[in-house]
Amino acid sequence: MPDVETERLIMRRWREADREPFAALNADPEVMEHFPATLSRAESDAFVDKIEQRFDEHGYGLWALEVRESGEFIGFTGLALQTFDAPFLPAVEIGWRLARKAWGHGYAIEAARRAAAHAFGEAGLTEIISMTALTNTRSQAVMRRLGMTRDHSCDFEHPSVPEGSPLRPHVLYRLGRGSLIA
Repeated sequence: MPDVETERLIMRRWREADREPFAALNADPEVMEHFPATLSRAESDAFVDKIEQRFDEHGYGLWALEVRESGEFIGFTGLALQTFDAPFLPAVEIGWRLARKAWGHGYAIEAARRAAAHAFGEAGLTEIISMTALTNTRSQAVMRRLGMTRDHSCDFEHPSVPEGSPLRPHVLYRLGRGSLIA
């Protein structure tokens, strides 16, 4: 699969050299604030392996993000088929996770717009979703800037998050083909 590019970013398949900075990102409590736990190096590596497997299976996935100017790895953005037990699934989710030093530069929305364009173009999808913990207002802001609309009727308790956790309540956003904000 060829790289997907934006003005400032290269969205590409994963390299061995990405594993160490990705593990550091996944071990950062601030980056992982809206997830049940940080990831160990082994868990982070297993996640990369799963991402790569899904590229091979579906023809899309969570691209490694590289800053074009510096070549620096800063996280991921892309598409992932979600199939856990929820009434609105299966569906393809658009998602992102960036290192703290990459926050505040507009990289998440820039990459998400390109990933959504890929979803509705090359991947031939008619709708994508995004979900996050109710407390994750930064990701919800990216979803709205992308043109996504919250579907209150599909807000849910995430089954992978322990009961009683403030991270268990999740919100769901949807975006249909033709609704993407440029």
